[in-house]
Amino acid sequence: MSNSIAENIANFLKEYPPFNYLSYDELIQVVTNIGVVNLDKHKILFKIDDKLHDSFYVVASGVINLSVIADAEETLLNKCYAGDVFGLRPFFAKNNYMMTAKAREDSIVYAVPISSFKPFVAQNPQVLDFLLESFATNTRNPFDKENRGKLITDNVYTENQTNEIQYFQSLAYNKTPLKIATNASVKDAAQLMTENLIDSAIVIEQNAPIGIVTDTDFRTKIANGRFPITTTVDKIMSSPVVTVPENVSVAEAQLLLLKYNVSHLCVTTDGSDKSDVCGVISEHDLIVAQANNPGVLIKEIKRSLSPKELKLVREKLTDLIQSSIAKNIPLPHIYNITGEIITAIIKRSVELAILDLGSPPSRFAWLSIGSQGRKEQLLLTDQDSILIFEDVAPEKYRDVKDYFMKLSKRTTSILEKVGYQFCPNGHMASNMLWCKSLSDWMKQYNNWMKMPGETSNDISSIFFDFEIAFGEGKIEDTIADLIFKNTKNNALFFDYLGNDALHKNPPLNFFKKFNLEEEGENKGKFDIKSKAIMPLVDGARLFAISMNLRGINNTYSRFKQLALVDPKFSEIYLNCADAFLILSKFRTLEGLKNDSSGDFINIDELTKVDREKLKNALTPMKELEELIKDKFQLTQFS
Repeated sequence: MSNSIAENIANFLKEYPPFNYLSYDELIQVVTNIGVVNLDKHKILFKIDDKLHDSFYVVASGVINLSVIADAEETLLNKCYAGDVFGLRPFFAKNNYMMTAKAREDSIVYAVPISSFKPFVAQNPQVLDFLLESFATNTRNPFDKENRGKLITDNVYTENQTNEIQYFQSLAYNKTPLKIATNASVKDAAQLMTENLIDSAIVIEQNAPIGIVTDTDFRTKIANGRFPITTTVDKIMSSPVVTVPENVSVAEAQLLLLKYNVSHLCVTTDGSDKSDVCGVISEHDLIVAQANNPGVLIKEIKRSLSPKELKLVREKLTDLIQSSIAKNIPLPHIYNITGEIITAIIKRSVELAILDLGSPPSRFAWLSIGSQGRKEQLLLTDQDSILIFEDVAPEKYRDVKDYFMKLSKRTTSILEKVGYQFCPNGHMASNMLWCKSLSDWMKQYNNWMKMPGETSNDISSIFFDFEIAFGEGKIEDTIADLIFKNTKNNALFFDYLGNDALHKNPPLNFFKKFNLEEEGENKGKFDIKSKAIMPLVDGARLFAISMNLRGINNTYSRFKQLALVDPKFSEIYLNCADAFLILSKFRTLEGLKNDSSGDFINIDELTKVDREKLKNALTPMKELEELIKDKFQLTQFS
């Protein structure tokens, strides 16, 4: 390949991931080994059950259709345009192709040899992340023209967050591996592996791993006659074995497989080859795990065509949350990822409603409020939302509102089928009170803030925690502008909010014991939501609005930011931030254990250590209460 051609190809590739993560010199090294494939219209590059090629492909020009066989019919799965990567199966799997790649029109594709590209993957986690996600989702969403050449997650997460995604991929693997001694015969090892239905055995010496034998060893060293079946396993094993700790992430495991060119990893108690064996990770385990990547879930959401499909994704999200908590992933990270996925579910629900009803008659914004608006909804609780449509001519108002009421009812119905219950207080866009024009909403917020407690619709603080899920961002900005404009010299509003934050029953009684429910189905349990979490949520909101912390809705993030802007009381804010995370984790674990909202905890089921931990987390609430009383004139509504 001439230098000019190589430079042209390098200049093309550097505009697209994963090649944009490489330096120009690295790109030139890649390009020198690239093959150029010309495909006539309808020409097949590879088809289902073909043996794997030694390259993966990048579309240089034209369009490549990817299709699968479903219900005896060929179904179009994806369309790949210039810059799109496809055909990654040889990179991560050993079995034949499971889809067909065919040119929709005259096309040119670049064939990138996997053997020459692997070193760059092993050295660059960003390249690996991209390839993993592309493979797990059968490349990108073909209908999202704005995002060609980019993964969906590139538009959801910041650069710092994309590296966190790998830690949210749950990894299930064999935790009862077959262990054999060095003097075991190959025949005995093969028999044990067959009986246990596994493809590997760890060779140990003094309980530590020194090697591994796999089906591949039997095929390449025994079946071809190189060694007799009576030989001992130490003669054919791969050694040293590559070891990892129990909490290894999918991306870390994949990097090691590529780096050492192995098919299995040995899990040990401390990650070294000097400790006990406690599991084996295979390539197949990684392929399965990639289906639970957050980016994959978001792509599944975008492709969902029914509430049933969205519900399946939400169930996967629950598994993701559970595994992340079990791996001690920091709760703020779990909130970030979960919040984005839930927002995608809500957005898709609105889109499905629009597909049923037809195009909206005007621009609008669907806002999540409450815990969804704060991106703190880890459990399947109720839904809270409002809809704001732009102002229209008076003669059109009725028809426009009728459309958006139908849209709201259809959307909330879809979300209810996904698993989000209707709000018992009616705080949903399907309630005609909360589906109205921008001017009407501005009047509503003006009344709430200038005359709190005097209107027929008493102010609810959750309407001040909102996040746009679908629609026109400028509409959301207009409401935010109004709120912060109305906070100036508005002691009455903060008097109302401050008293509202303090009107919760205390979590502990005079004797420092938990205030438990005295009647009803939760009698004898502790209401961790109302008595512990909500006072922190309300306090964070109160201070955030009063200090003009715009665009920060999450309670934990609010307290962290308050510590920066109000350093005199930073210790109180930071203690409240920590307390919020501890209490939220208690609630989430309770909800996951009992498939509930987690609002009520049976104190008797907690260990003594957990009871003390829970009680200690309530301590900052008293400090926050005193700070509220000190900062705001709580008179009229006391």
